[in-house]
Amino acid sequence: MKKKVVITFILLALFGVIGIAASHPSLGRSPRGERLERINKSPNYRDGKFQNLNPTPQLTTDKSKLRTMFEFLFEKREGTRPDVQIPAIKSDLKSLPIDSNVVVWFGHSSYYLQIDGKRILVDPVFYHAAPLAFINKPFKKTNIYKPDDMPDIDYLIITHDHWDHLDYKTAKKLKGRVEKVICPLGVGEHFERWGYKPEELIELDWNENEKLADDMEVYCLPARHFSGRSFKGNQTLWASYMLQLPSQNIFIGGDSGYGNHYRNIGERFPSIDLALLENGQYNENWRYIHHLPEDLLKVIDELKPKAIIAGHNSKYALAKHSWKEPLDYIYEASKNGNFILLTPLIGEIVLFNQTNQTGKWW
Repeated sequence: MKKKVVITFILLALFGVIGIAASHPSLGRSPRGERLERINKSPNYRDGKFQNLNPTPQLTTDKSKLRTMFEFLFEKREGTRPDVQIPAIKSDLKSLPIDSNVVVWFGHSSYYLQIDGKRILVDPVFYHAAPLAFINKPFKKTNIYKPDDMPDIDYLIITHDHWDHLDYKTAKKLKGRVEKVICPLGVGEHFERWGYKPEELIELDWNENEKLADDMEVYCLPARHFSGRSFKGNQTLWASYMLQLPSQNIFIGGDSGYGNHYRNIGERFPSIDLALLENGQYNENWRYIHHLPEDLLKVIDELKPKAIIAGHNSKYALAKHSWKEPLDYIYEASKNGNFILLTPLIGEIVLFNQTNQTGKWW
């Protein structure tokens, strides 16, 4: 009983701090004006919030949200963080020749893509993955990149507005060095509050597409997840993307639970060269918003990509599984030869024409 009282007091204090800071710009801003009018017309916005294609409870447990939060914050979990420092490489991205086609993973869900002369940054989180810095702290020496290490970016792609995918400080530091921001419907409101100009934003609903250049197109596609940076959720959309370029078709999965949208995407885009997929931070209690390891194999089977990078791991502990478990599972599954698994170190430069499965570093 005493432990529960202490935990309750701590959480109330935490909520109080968050409440005081509710006006802080890092929280972004709720959509308004013409953007809100557009949202109200979206087929994916009903009953005052964005909806998944299939019913998607955030929790699949009889436990209350409060109890689930208690357990997540305070229950001891063995092996969720590495005992030793994870190997990482600090590559000089600014010196890469523009004609070199490469992908670089920064841990979790952050990527740098340089392809067909375009520089693309996906969900960069170089500072804080939570509203308070002491929450979701990165593993030791994994947070080695900063915005200043990036070359000027043609396209900054954001999959949704959760803190571990959209970092306020990173976005602010990149302002003025990004040609266009590509984001789901509603997320542009955050960027406008942070000083980005409306003409710098490409804001898409599911199944909308935008021609980025004569030979490059982006498709905004469904995901099964949720959104929100404060207490009121699902006021902005979450998404996956397909990038079509002359030399590559690249699928950016974002956060998603398993659903029939994957089969539909695979049928619509039958030739995917590389898929960046979520692989980690799962739990049976929230299986509809982050797919379990066995679900990831169904996703791969339905998308049929030639190669995958399975991220959303190796930087933060947001679930109870061992930090290595997602990597071990997909590594063993890849031995059947149905797909090429790329397992780069954080910061390692990987060529897009990589045809050999990379090795095990963990």
